[in-house]
Amino acid sequence: MKKITILIPAYNEEEVLDKLYSRLKQVLAKLNDYHFEILFVNDGSKDRTLDIIKTLQKEDTMVSYVDLSRNYGKEIAMIAGLDYATGDAVVIIDADLQDPPELIPQMLQYWKEGYDDVYAKRRSRLGETWLKKLSASTFYTMLQKFTKIPIQENTGDFRLLDRRCVEALKQLREAQRYTKGMFSWIGYNKKEILFDRDPRAAGQTKWNYPKLLDLAIEGITSFTTAPLRFSSLLGALISIFAFIYMLIIIMKTIAYGESVQGYPSLMVIILFLGGIQLLSLGIIGEYIGRIFNETKRRPLYFVDEYNGKRV
Repeated sequence: MKKITILIPAYNEEEVLDKLYSRLKQVLAKLNDYHFEILFVNDGSKDRTLDIIKTLQKEDTMVSYVDLSRNYGKEIAMIAGLDYATGDAVVIIDADLQDPPELIPQMLQYWKEGYDDVYAKRRSRLGETWLKKLSASTFYTMLQKFTKIPIQENTGDFRLLDRRCVEALKQLREAQRYTKGMFSWIGYNKKEILFDRDPRAAGQTKWNYPKLLDLAIEGITSFTTAPLRFSSLLGALISIFAFIYMLIIIMKTIAYGESVQGYPSLMVIILFLGGIQLLSLGIIGEYIGRIFNETKRRPLYFVDEYNGKRV
């Protein structure tokens, strides 16, 4: 029988782990054609998350866990889970139960039909504010226009990946990761499933707007150099207009002998050009910062414990 790894990154999820485990077991109990591994990745939790996972692991041989040495963030936790997953396919699911485990049988059915990446697309986003929905829509629209690869809109990390997709992702070892883009970048045969996303079953979301903005910047700078090109084009256009304006001023001065005036317009032009320069430097700085981090070639993460054994 094929083995399926259920990969669950977890950070401070003590309030929801028992509910998640219970629902998972109900779903997996009906799938007798597969062996299952429930792999938790504890991403440096500060609460009782690790203790609960260890208890589950002692009671159920299906459960295993990777305990990272500190909090590295969800993107790193996912690649750590992929490194340790032993299944022929891997299902990535969040611990907060916003992604329903009941979709796993449908994912497995499409996998049997030959699809390599079966991803769940949100038809609705219950429990999220209008501002978050609007910002998410705007981000996906911008990213899709900037990049040359198709990025699935309203699609998170909830998906089934065939082993060859997992091996492909494991080769992408960049330190600053935008995994949602990587899923698209590796290609392979994909299949979409629509679902209605539920609110969190318990606990508090670990995402806030600064973190979401940081993730958006990661997504754009990871998969396109369009901001650099836009900065260059903007600089070229401003230079052309500045040159034309300079010629006009010279000709007016020669023809009419204008006295010195125009302090307000001068200040506006100086501030505008200064703002554009700082914006361009900021864009360049983002890319240089990525180069700096990648050239260090540090390991993506360190593991403190794997199934009770110190690593």
